Amino acid sequence: MKSAPRDALVTRLERYDTLVEVGVGRNPSVAAALAAAGKSVTATDIYEFDVPEGVRFVRDDIVARSEQSDPGRLYSVDALYALNLPGELHRPVRDVARATGAAFVFTTLGYEAPTIPVRREQVGDETLYTAVDRRD
Repeated sequence: MKSAPRDALVTRLERYDTLVEVGVGRNPSVAAALAAAGKSVTATDIYEFDVPEGVRFVRDDIVARSEQSDPGRLYSVDALYALNLPGELHRPVRDVARATGAAFVFTTLGYEAPTIPVRREQVGDETLYTAVDRRD
């Protein structure tokens, strides 16, 4: 099923060839659309979820990964992205992205402001945040 907000996010994320969606939950529609566009997409979550064909799933804890000096090969991609990411996860995902050299792009729950330095852009009806690499 197509939706304008999802399509706008997919269009924006298509600039990356390899991506990890952190906290995919029960809505892998963006990951599926990126995979259909020929991107290499891995979805992660702390719980087991089904993902569409073309999307790889790995059960993983981003907070635990952020506490390791090397978060591992799983996160060695062009970009980490997360949709509706709660504030308490902004820093852990940013730290993993920093450690691997990946971009970090995300949306918040809507009522929360980012807890890390970001660049904002309007993508369809969504505000998309890209972490900026200022040490804080």
